[in-house]
Amino acid sequence: MKVIALLLSTLCLLDAKVSWKSALNQKLNWYGSPEARELAKKVMLYQRDNGGWPKNQDFSRKIDTADLKELTQQRSNLKDTTIDNGATYTPLKYLTRVWQAQASPELEASLHRGIAFLLRSQYNNGGWPQRPHSSGYGLHITYNDGAMIGVMSFLRDLEKDPITFLREDEKSLIMNALNLGLNCILQTQIHIHRKPTVWCAQHDAKTLLPAQARSYEHPSFSGAESAGIVKYLMEIQEPSNEVLESISGAITWFREKQINGIRIIKKDGDKTIVQDDNAPPLWPRFSDLQTGKPIFSGRDGIIKSSITEIEAERRNGYAWYVGNPRSILNDHDHDR
Repeated sequence: MKVIALLLSTLCLLDAKVSWKSALNQKLNWYGSPEARELAKKVMLYQRDNGGWPKNQDFSRKIDTADLKELTQQRSNLKDTTIDNGATYTPLKYLTRVWQAQASPELEASLHRGIAFLLRSQYNNGGWPQRPHSSGYGLHITYNDGAMIGVMSFLRDLEKDPITFLREDEKSLIMNALNLGLNCILQTQIHIHRKPTVWCAQHDAKTLLPAQARSYEHPSFSGAESAGIVKYLMEIQEPSNEVLESISGAITWFREKQINGIRIIKKDGDKTIVQDDNAPPLWPRFSDLQTGKPIFSGRDGIIKSSITEIEAERRNGYAWYVGNPRSILNDHDHDR
């Protein structure tokens, strides 16, 4: 009956004043407001029976009777529960803030189920798949788009937070999961001539080797995902020598692979590269594991040496060059 009452109360909601995209950027006192609690109810509507959430949902949109019926039917659909694109751990982060502002049994139950989903999804080797109830590349250990690091950062911050709903057994399980996850990060780091470098966007769940995802996402060095991993490692208090060596190896790779003097612009709606001596350094999203050179690929899966050689849809619909290692290098230099 509680669930039915919750669903019916959500039906009367209008479009939220605060969008879902900005829901985690509000002042702390907002999370105790009626609007924040109503948005939390909507977020919980999308939670599946296994505790996870699907990706790319706008929880702040208005829900009508047809939407409610569909959401109710979808609760048993476990295949779309994921950590891709911030799914699951981002809704949990929001619900945590609302619970901290004003606790409720419904919120707490949802949070416990979500945490249990994250902990169950972890492999024994410490890695997290993108979609635990999926097949194919969804079962790879996934760093792509910050998936595994997003989960670990959320769990780390949650375990340290003094205002918590966590039980003691959950805290213990989270600490164990974080230790396993850190070991997986160190084990999956790509070594060349026994020296640590960076990571692939996804690694095979059994061999831990760099793995293929979509047709244009080849086994490779990943400039984008590796930056997020190194940031996580740099935030560890009292890091071990192995962690320090891992960071140092990645920093060296970032310095060696940065590309200077180019800028990515759009001309007539099409991405192209222009020479610009004043442009900040860039890094290739993917680099060949043998040559270390940037690689690009369309949906046909054929590797090319320039973004101008692949079809316009993939050239313009994907981030082939990234700048996020800049902040990692700046932070590293500042801390030395």
